[in-house]
Amino acid sequence: MENAQSVATLINSTTSKIQQLQKAFAELESHRAITLNLKWKELEEHFHGLEKSLKRRFHELEDQEKDFETKTRKAREMLQKCEAAVVAKEQTSLVRLQEKRDAAVFAITNGLEKHRKLSSEEPSDVSCDGDSGELSVEEKPPDSVASESNSEDIKSSFENGNLEVKSYPQLVKLCEEMDSAGLHKFISDNRKNLAALKEEIPWAFKAAASPARLVLESLKGFYLPELPSVDGKKDSNLLGLRRTCIMLMECLSFLLSNLDMDSVSALVSEDVKEQAKLIAEEWKPRLDALDIDASNGNSLEAHAFLQLLASFGIASDFNEEELSRLIPMVSRRRQTADLCRSLGLTEKMPGVIEVLVNNGRQIDAVNLAFAFELTEHFSPLPLLKSYLKEARKASSPVKPGNASPTAQTDISERELTALKAVIKCIEEHNLEEQYPVDPLQKRVLVLEKAKADKKRATEAAKPQSKRPRASGAGYGPRVTNVAADKTFYPRVTDRYPQYVFDRPYVYAGPAENHCPSLIGSATYNFSPSHGNYFANGYQYQAPYLH
Repeated sequence: MENAQSVATLINSTTSKIQQLQKAFAELESHRAITLNLKWKELEEHFHGLEKSLKRRFHELEDQEKDFETKTRKAREMLQKCEAAVVAKEQTSLVRLQEKRDAAVFAITNGLEKHRKLSSEEPSDVSCDGDSGELSVEEKPPDSVASESNSEDIKSSFENGNLEVKSYPQLVKLCEEMDSAGLHKFISDNRKNLAALKEEIPWAFKAAASPARLVLESLKGFYLPELPSVDGKKDSNLLGLRRTCIMLMECLSFLLSNLDMDSVSALVSEDVKEQAKLIAEEWKPRLDALDIDASNGNSLEAHAFLQLLASFGIASDFNEEELSRLIPMVSRRRQTADLCRSLGLTEKMPGVIEVLVNNGRQIDAVNLAFAFELTEHFSPLPLLKSYLKEARKASSPVKPGNASPTAQTDISERELTALKAVIKCIEEHNLEEQYPVDPLQKRVLVLEKAKADKKRATEAAKPQSKRPRASGAGYGPRVTNVAADKTFYPRVTDRYPQYVFDRPYVYAGPAENHCPSLIGSATYNFSPSHGNYFANGYQYQAPYLH
């Protein structure tokens, strides 16, 4: 407004300015030596015209300013009304949400009361902890396929008393019929959904007359007596069957861990334990042929044997020293730590870790040291640095100039996989502050770039097959009497061969009971003494599904 008033004052002063100009012009005329064509009347009319134009424009701007202020005031009033309406709706929504929350809490409380009464009437179903109404779960079962959230879902389902098998009701029927062969086939046919299957199999076991006997029946065929020379690492059907056997024993252990002692004794009777012991004694001599280095800490046979002892509670019938010697054969599996605790081998773990360190498997040693809180005795950093040093030492040829291209590639590959394993272990156990991974990652980038460059050079050096001209004209002899059913041009082989993943344990194609598994992740290829490693703490062979 102050600017507008100053402009109005200047416009009003134009009359006085014009008068002063008139006096000056008259004085100029009195001193003129020549006659001027310009008359004062013309100048006066010009300045008055400018004055009127400025005043008109000024009044227009004032009117526009007033209109703008009016619109702004109305918009602010509307905005205030909208804000008040939003606040009122928020308050209403909060009140409704609180009412629904109170109703839900009331319904859950009533449901827990009913479940508590049913549990007290039927103690053989599920055991509860005191007045909390929650089930006691001593151990969370290891799961090589499902994530940690899947295990929590299983646990919460037990706690809520939801014993219904929703996704796969066929499991209940198979368990009711005690059909172990059908159970194997059903799991194989639904191998893509093993995580969901593993959640529901414990519930389905409750429908069986004897879940423990059903699991024992499912173990038939783990070893093929008619084909004793079959290599279990190459027969994909046998591998699939063995993984299914291990998964069923794990599900039985999970079911038993959520029952009270009386219910467990009823399900796993002394007769059942004797049968399990006979199977274990039959399997045990076969483990003597296994080599601790050849198994690379990923032996299905040793895992199945130890899981059998843990699931049926017969570990006390076997020598602890002999059992502890089997742990390095399964040290890369996710279930190793829980298996050792179930078998009562916690006190033997320092000796097991020492064996792993002496055999150049420091990564496994670090993971088990963290699992059993033995990092003070087995410091992770020296072990990781020692592992990298040994890998680099093995990767350095005696005479670098004489190394063949293939040997040099293998050397770089061993160092690359060792670096990735160490980085994964550091990240898994949050050791970045003590052991920075930036230098290791830079080295990984260098090796990967060299690997890619070498691959491109190899591809470029491959001879390319020459195609004849379409017209048939050329310097070679003309071909006549070509058979009608044969093509003139030769078939060009694929330039880029199909990449085959190194997946040691996968289902084969749709044959018999087990089919190829599509679930898995890439593995690291270690030096011959260290095999494939997944630095996830407990399971180091990703394609293992169950």
